Amino acid sequence: MNDQSNLFDLPPAEGAESLTLATFAERAYLDYAISVVKGRALPDVCDGQKPVQRRILFAMNEMGLNATAKPRKSAAVVGDVLGKLHPHGDQSVYDAMVRMAQGFSLRYPLIDGQGNFGSRDGDGAAAMRYTEARLTPIARLLLDEIGMGTVDFQP
Repeated sequence: MNDQSNLFDLPPAEGAESLTLATFAERAYLDYAISVVKGRALPDVCDGQKPVQRRILFAMNEMGLNATAKPRKSAAVVGDVLGKLHPHGDQSVYDAMVRMAQGFSLRYPLIDGQGNFGSRDGDGAAAMRYTEARLTPIARLLLDEIGMGTVDFQP
């Protein structure tokens, strides 16, 4: 091969499909978008929770933050979720946590938030370092059977 040859001018391997970059990008993006919608954006039919919400509830349960416990800083909860279960970014976890604490967002809030968790007028929640949270008694109903071996947990 001389210095002038271009690797992109080579014919496709036998049995391989030749695609333009635009076609490949379109297919790849569509596959990714469908995966995101199915896996993260739509609530699960079993419990009505998105994966990040389920992970927050599980982490708070593991931290012992039941309805009678002393609330802990939201930053501690978010850090625990990020470190153990959901390595995607603290703001997405905190936003989901805030929504689960808002009585105007959910019919039955799953988190008892202490501090400014926003208002129905569009005011945002305070930073996670200023708020505290614990589970509500209703959240306990979702978590009651977690230790009964219904689902095999993976390491």
